[in-house]
Parts: sequence; structure tokens; C-alpha cells
Amino acid sequence: MRTTLSIDDDVAALLHREIRKSGLTLKGAVNHFLRLGLVAAKQPSGKPFVVRPRALGLPAGLSYDNVGELLEKTESLGKEPGQKSGRSIRIR
Repeated sequence: MRTTLSIDDDVAALLHREIRKSGLTLKGAVNHFLRLGLVAAKQPSGKPFVVRPRALGLPAGLSYDNVGELLEKTESLGKEPGQKSGRSIRIR
């Protein structure tokens, strides 16, 4: 089958490099790399990524029942006595 292809300059440069290296004709190289790409596109990309959840639990005395209270307690866990609640921003 005769077809005219418009190939981007970077792809043409890669193709010509492979032709010089392998000794294939332009037709042979185009067919070879099209086959490689089409076969690879059909194959699944591999083993799917799976997230395995772990129960991290909450520290004693905390509960998910009152989210507002939970946030307040967890934000104040690392603060020194007398330190204001809320977020602080450090500017250097």
C-alpha cells in the first residue's frame, strides 16, 4: 500500500538514526517501529497499583464522632502551654 506520511522533524531524525544503525530501508524501519508501537499499545501496562490500607487508630481519648473537637485536640497536641491556637506562618 502506498501512503504519504508527514513525520515531525524529531521523529524523522530518530528514524534516520535507526536506519543508519540497523541498515534497514526507510520502508522497513517505518514498518518495524509501527509494529512495535502498535503491539505495545495493545498490551496491558503491567501490574495495577494497589493501595493496602492499614488501621492507624487514634490516640486514646480521641474519636471521629466530633470532627471539630478532634481537629482542635490534634492541632493543640504539639503546642506549648499558653501558645495561641490556630495556624502560624514562619517568614524567613
